[in-house]
Amino acid sequence: MKKSSRTFTGILWVGLMVLLLVAPQVSAEDELAEDQILDVGVAASDLNTLDPHLAVGTQDRGAVEMVFNGLVRFTPGDMDPEKIEPDLAKSWEASSDGLEWTFHLREGIMFHPFPGQPDGYEMTSEDVVYSIKRAANPETSAYSGSYDNLDTVEAVDKYTVKLTLNKPVPSLLGLVSDYSGGFIVSKKAAEQMGDDFTTHPVGTGPFAFESYVPGQKVEFVRNEGYFRGEPILEKVVWRYMPDISSRLSGLRTGELDLIEGLRKQAWLERVDGYEGVEPVVFGPGETVTMHFNLTREPLDNIKVRKAIVHALDRGTINSFYGDAITTPLYSPIPTNYLGGLTKEEVMADDLAYEQDLDGAKELMEEAGYPDGFELDVVITERESYNKTLVVAQEMLKEIGVDINIKQVDHSAYHSQIRDDVNPMVIYVCARFPTANSILTQFYHSASVVTKPTAITNFSHYGDVDADGDGAIDNVDKLIEIARTADDPEFQKTLWGETQREILSDVAAYPITTLGFSFAKNPALEWGYDLASTLALTPQIKWNTKLLAQ
Repeated sequence: MKKSSRTFTGILWVGLMVLLLVAPQVSAEDELAEDQILDVGVAASDLNTLDPHLAVGTQDRGAVEMVFNGLVRFTPGDMDPEKIEPDLAKSWEASSDGLEWTFHLREGIMFHPFPGQPDGYEMTSEDVVYSIKRAANPETSAYSGSYDNLDTVEAVDKYTVKLTLNKPVPSLLGLVSDYSGGFIVSKKAAEQMGDDFTTHPVGTGPFAFESYVPGQKVEFVRNEGYFRGEPILEKVVWRYMPDISSRLSGLRTGELDLIEGLRKQAWLERVDGYEGVEPVVFGPGETVTMHFNLTREPLDNIKVRKAIVHALDRGTINSFYGDAITTPLYSPIPTNYLGGLTKEEVMADDLAYEQDLDGAKELMEEAGYPDGFELDVVITERESYNKTLVVAQEMLKEIGVDINIKQVDHSAYHSQIRDDVNPMVIYVCARFPTANSILTQFYHSASVVTKPTAITNFSHYGDVDADGDGAIDNVDKLIEIARTADDPEFQKTLWGETQREILSDVAAYPITTLGFSFAKNPALEWGYDLASTLALTPQIKWNTKLLAQ
């Protein structure tokens, strides 16, 4: 393989830990590789789901993104909401009060073939209405909480859809974009397949589902009728390979073209020295947060939670990964998201919870646990989760808190934490870049994991007395008012107040923001400039290609 001329040490980290390492765009004279089969190795034992309205894990999101489209999309490689552009909708308009949004669909877009529809069928407003209603339904979507202000969605005609809101939603386009609930599914396929749709997805994207071997791989084939152009890649093979050594070996021998790497600066620097391996780091990065289950003793005691966070040190955890790929996180919302608090703002309110072992020990004694206690915690094998807990485990021993770790595969972890098994949950995520997305999904009481409307509120915040004063602590109203506020400054003020309440009650401990770490064959060209993406993996597009070597 041709050795990349780039060196990791020469890469610039742009903005908030967004590292651009992008190869030049291919010219018309560049020769394509004869074999246009892309093999990808991801850090998971298996998929969780390929249903786009349920897909939240890293191993699922990148695969889902190849199969489906939204009405609109983020510019490939750029998660800037200001650059959202048409996708399945060719145009749209909103009423002056922001309550009615009308989308005009492209004509002639075909769904992928599936049993009973060997040639697929044309996507129409009926499929769009079905998909949006499905995304808004807590029984069929992990993102339903984002659609609370959706009143009705209706088909005006075959190629026109109207959404009516009960309150204006500033980030409405994000709800119909190529992210989470915004993906459009085939109504006929979803209804016909039922639960099997989770492993046999049918969309309109550049690649169609072909086959699934549990615990091994999913294969996708090019959608020759894709409306943006016939994909250059013939096939994409999404391989489940939890062992990093196997993934890296596969990349070095040419069996793989793209792998999920380790989120460690040392690893990136090491692989940059290998022949035929090119490190890739991009944003926006994922937040790493420790959520406390406020219904479990002794974590229902705020003094215990304060003792735990004062025993921890963000710098120590960050040093495990390296400064080039991390930024300490002090608030529930990252600073580069709309509405996120800065470190200075959090520290001004004395809510940063810097390490103070003496103070932590005093709090443990005041709480009635001078000798500490044990906690049984389930964790995934994925390093960004696992190593964060392991590093925290060592620090917590200083105050007598012993964490007994049980490791499971990533899919099992996501299932078990949603079954409320853990007293504390390490969660790593990237969301639509506004405060509303994270606050709604993790801190609104409707999102508590034990409820029919569950999303990812692992702390049960909003349903319990978090600070011990006898009253339920709840930020639902703040979240709801901010969600529809038409004054940007007032909205940011409400989001700030919400975050301060969460930090004050120690419902969670924000730890760090991790950039995404991959490595690729230098012959792989994205077809776009990769800076940031909400797909959690590099996006595989219709013009992604493998060059001859």
